Amino acid sequence: MHGVRYQRRRWRGIAATGIAAATLLGATACGGDDGGRAAADQDAKASAAPSAKPAPGALDEARLKAASFTDGEKVGPYTASEYVLDGPLGDAYTAAPTGCQPLVSLAGEVSDPDPAAQVQRKVDVPDEMLGLTVDVTLRSYGNGGAATVMKALGTAGRDCAGGFTEERAVARAKYLKAEPAEAPAFAAEADESKAYRFTILDVKGKEKLYEYLTVVRSGYTTLAFRAEITGTKDIGGVPPEVMAAQWAKFRAAKG
Repeated sequence: MHGVRYQRRRWRGIAATGIAAATLLGATACGGDDGGRAAADQDAKASAAPSAKPAPGALDEARLKAASFTDGEKVGPYTASEYVLDGPLGDAYTAAPTGCQPLVSLAGEVSDPDPAAQVQRKVDVPDEMLGLTVDVTLRSYGNGGAATVMKALGTAGRDCAGGFTEERAVARAKYLKAEPAEAPAFAAEADESKAYRFTILDVKGKEKLYEYLTVVRSGYTTLAFRAEITGTKDIGGVPPEVMAAQWAKFRAAKG
């Protein structure tokens, strides 16, 4: 183990303490944040209660669960499971500048607009304590919400390419780069997709770590995949078999 890492898995229990990072939100925002929030406000007005229920035709929580990996499901060498503690990318993760927020977390508590429903899963090799972990999150939004999220994500990817800070309950992670990454093959079937490679400095400021984020939108739903590993190895991207398997389940459940 390379000391205390910026890996999300280490901080999930600590994040549950709810230590507010909101005091840091006064930092100067990346360009495009005001426009993203204005669009989110307009979307909220256009939908009766986007955070209360999905739009007509969108998947509710029960159908999202049916579309997600089940506990113990095998995906190649990996196994899917439910989170025992709080899932990843929660309200303990914010960004400075605030316009970079979509690259850190799309949780409703810290990102506009709120998802109407969401389901989170973990995919890893259970016997590999320091191995690869993929956080898989399906979110359903009100009218226009999913498209608004993707627009904000694209803006953050451009404006925050040179780096930003991830604020956590009790720590900070310095992102050195946010670079475009290859989208999965099935993205051609979706409405849109965004993929990024992050270079992150460890807590001691000595070693570089790498994470990957891919978000795919289909109608009112986003499918987000964040891959990380405890160590300095560059995994090269989110495992394609994990994304393809989740996409197939989602498409089957959506009908």
